[in-house]
Amino acid sequence: MTKKPKFQEPAGMHDILPGEQRYFQKVLDTCENIADFYGFQRIETPILEQTELFSKGTGLSTDIVQKQMYNLRTKGGDYLTLRPEFTPGITRAFVEHGMKNLPQPVKFYSFGPLFRYEHSQAGRYRQFHQFNLEVIGEGGPIIDVQIIQIFYNILQELKLKNLIIEINSIGDNQCRPYYKKLLVSYFRSRESALCVDCRRRLKENPLRVLDCKEEKCQRIVSQAPQLIDHLCQECHHHFKGVLELLDEIELPYRLNPYLVRGLDYYTKTVFEIFSQEQKKSEDEKEITVRNALCGGGRYDALVKLLGGEDAKASGGALGIERIIELMREREIKFPRAAGPQVFLAQLGTMAKRKSLKLLEDFRKARILTGESFGKDSLKAQLRTADKMEVKYTLLIGQREALEGTVLIRDMKTGKQETIKLDKAVKEMKKRLKK
Repeated sequence: MTKKPKFQEPAGMHDILPGEQRYFQKVLDTCENIADFYGFQRIETPILEQTELFSKGTGLSTDIVQKQMYNLRTKGGDYLTLRPEFTPGITRAFVEHGMKNLPQPVKFYSFGPLFRYEHSQAGRYRQFHQFNLEVIGEGGPIIDVQIIQIFYNILQELKLKNLIIEINSIGDNQCRPYYKKLLVSYFRSRESALCVDCRRRLKENPLRVLDCKEEKCQRIVSQAPQLIDHLCQECHHHFKGVLELLDEIELPYRLNPYLVRGLDYYTKTVFEIFSQEQKKSEDEKEITVRNALCGGGRYDALVKLLGGEDAKASGGALGIERIIELMREREIKFPRAAGPQVFLAQLGTMAKRKSLKLLEDFRKARILTGESFGKDSLKAQLRTADKMEVKYTLLIGQREALEGTVLIRDMKTGKQETIKLDKAVKEMKKRLKK
């Protein structure tokens, strides 16, 4: 029986091992390339922020603030929180650094770890990663649609199929109060059938009941009044513009009148993007499995709430671990990064010194080069060169080190040639071009 290691990953957190890093890099490269095209600039905010930023920005009634935040108190008595999401921190940075004075709108993207204390399950961790987009300083529907389009393009670029956008409008402070009254009136007569959390939500923020995943609550929600039937004129006009633009660019969307998202700052447009597939259940029945990959919406009041001048905004985020899990599950392949084409083999102390210098020359010439300086056996080094599938192996033994030469071996034909050491880089450039 294998002995359990004394130290292990904290519950709900995970190591990202070298074999997984290429997936993370592929997703990040795809996200960054597309975001760059649309004029987004990278912003990085601290992993720790003041606790009040999230209680005020994300919302006291949200599950994130009530149940999921990692809070700590510093020696100086400050209350800080490991960021559970990006938007409040980026909004704080926008206000703090006077970005209202920049040409509007400003477009940001972020990538990094976030932290939420919740039950660990497939694709859901306590430390996880997101790619985030924010546009601050623009109130038109076209920005909402552009953000949706960018996320959709990223997922398509990563070869994920059967994508569907779910979209809704949750109004603003003009039309939402009346709708909340209708909602409370509807749920009050059915309160005993709701889950414990939803009974609490009914008192604090009835909209959050619509977001419950409990089956018994979903049955009740399915008959509840729909907010899109009670939008004010401005919100109705905005949402109509969003849907028309989605039709124009032919993105596949589905209107979900009960989609609200779990954050208090959202106004007007909210959306989620799913990947769907048909699977067979244990009793051989066809079922639809949905994977939520991305979500976001508009948050027109947050900048002012956090102390800035009035500025409308919209944004969203992709869940990196969920995307990678789906890519692996569906066996999505992508080209491996280019490996070394040259391998340096050496025998003896003097040869190691010469090889070390030669390796640096290859680096400056931007020629990817493999080596195994820790091995003394030529046979073992050549086995490593074979595994790397290099085109050429350069061998420096004691004789070559003394004479200032290097032996070039063509790994395909087995042909060998000795040249001057100081000509090695130039010769390799010429051969690799062919």
